[in-house]
Amino acid sequence: MGTLYVVATPIGNLDDLSTRATRTLAHVAVVAAEDTRHSGRLLSHLGLHKRLIALHDHNEKDRASALIAELAAGRDVALISDAGTPLISDPGYVVVREARLAGYPVSPIPGPCALVAALSAAGLPTDRFLFAGFLPAKRAARRSALESLGSETATLVFYESPHRVLDCVQDVADILGPDREIVLGREITKTFETFYSGAVSAVQDALEADPHGSRGEFVLMIRGAQAETGKENAGELDTDRLIRALLPELPVKKVARIASELTGLSKNELYQRALALKEG
Repeated sequence: MGTLYVVATPIGNLDDLSTRATRTLAHVAVVAAEDTRHSGRLLSHLGLHKRLIALHDHNEKDRASALIAELAAGRDVALISDAGTPLISDPGYVVVREARLAGYPVSPIPGPCALVAALSAAGLPTDRFLFAGFLPAKRAARRSALESLGSETATLVFYESPHRVLDCVQDVADILGPDREIVLGREITKTFETFYSGAVSAVQDALEADPHGSRGEFVLMIRGAQAETGKENAGELDTDRLIRALLPELPVKKVARIASELTGLSKNELYQRALALKEG
């Protein structure tokens, strides 16, 4: 049977294409590409001539069956997007899902990814981050989305288009406050790669002062909200109190199960905590 390879391609600098990715593209019989003209130029740069099948947001469901047929015929297929890692705010989910359900191997060929590249150089906390793709295009929906994420403590990461970036930064200032720290990466890995960082208001000023500030592709990163330590400690205290109240009446295993259902915490973690409290 054929294998579906999910191949990451450069987000700008062609030298970022890995040797393994090049070898895979040379090996496969078919390349499913978001834009065949764009990907055709990449393949031409590599000296490769491949059968290309267009796969984008509007035809993915229809093309999935054709690609599964290629795999069924024993032909290997490479899935690529215009730039970066497929499926990360790009088409490909339907094909990967269908291939797996049909029992065909799906193999990732890792490489460039705009959100990972941006985070690695942003200087924001990366132990926890939430990638939410593109914010809504309409202002009311965008502001509502930002409000819903206002108390999130993880670093927030979004992609943004050049014609909306200034409006988006203004909405961040209005909803999350002008002092919230953000980093905006523009044209990452390309000739005019730029990072704007600081308070939202400072980044807004820098964008407006830069004649190229609304050109290119953007990754917007927002520092998470400050954790409310008092509430976290109160939550831990309530959990221990709940366990202590249940222990005289129930076995430890059942105490852990009930506490897990009420708090949403791990059953194994609560089981260990209940054991410790019982022994204590």
